[in-house]
This record gives sequence, structure tokens and C-alpha cells, in this order.
Amino acid sequence: MNASEAVYKAILDSGVDFVTSVPCANLKTVLNYLNDDKDIQHIPVTREEEGIGVCAGAYLGGRKTALLMQNSGLGNSINAIGSLVKVYKIPILIIISHRGDLKEKISAQIPMGQWTKKLLETVEIPYFSPKTPDEAYKLIKDASELSINMEYPVAILLDALYWEHDK
Repeated sequence: MNASEAVYKAILDSGVDFVTSVPCANLKTVLNYLNDDKDIQHIPVTREEEGIGVCAGAYLGGRKTALLMQNSGLGNSINAIGSLVKVYKIPILIIISHRGDLKEKISAQIPMGQWTKKLLETVEIPYFSPKTPDEAYKLIKDASELSINMEYPVAILLDALYWEHDK
């Protein structure tokens, strides 16, 4: 199982049936799998906070949700997390492609790459950073369950080293 397959299969096996996403080169294969899957409703959005809001509405309508995004948009979603998700106890599995860390070639990605974990800690979102597809499969399933039990978002950070398993 490669990196993208592990993420996709874990989403399926977690019972997630509604996904929003913001375009990301690392997540593109996962997004293609989701687009082709008739059992999951996949709604591409233009901004991360829009994804948070759409997931919140879907959850209130009885769906189990996930948001897939790049960490560069984490800052965009902080207010929606604090004023909507936290207040109304809305669980969302957030799968984040973590740019700006090891092996980053674009210098503009580095600041948010260095701040990502600190931002998640500041807004009290638990996160996990799997290094292999097998570990990602397990942690995504566990994080989804934790999110439901906490009634709060839980994040998975997938860095450049993780995506090397997609080759």
C-alpha cells in the first residue's frame, strides 16, 4: 500500500462519508480516489475555513466528515475552528499535507511549516504525524474515532518524508 492508498483506505474504513478539500499536489491522488468513489461525497472548496464550515454543516446533518488541505491554509481556518467547531463541539478529521519542513524546495512554505505544530497546539487540536503508510492507516482510523469521542477536530500531519512512500 502506498502513501495515497493508505490515506484513502483509512478514510473509507473510518466510516467518513463526507469530505471537503482544498487542492494540494501531495494529496491529488487521494482526491482523485475520493472523486471516483460513489460512497463518499467529496466537495472541493476554495479556502480552508470554507471547508470547516461545510464539514460543520454536514456533521449537523448526520455525516461523518474530513477536511483535506495543505498546512499553508491552517492559519485561514483558525477562526472557524475557534468560533464554530469548538463552540458547537463538531468533530472533523483534518488531514494536512505538511509543507515547509524537511526537503522543502519553496522558501515561502517554510514559515508556516515551522508554525504548523505550534498553531495546532495553541488551538488545542491533537495531531499525529505518521511516517509510513501502515502507520498512517492506523493513525487516521484512530484519529477519526478520537475526534468523534472528543467532539472536536483531530489532525493528521503528512510531511515530505511520508509522501516519499507514494512512489
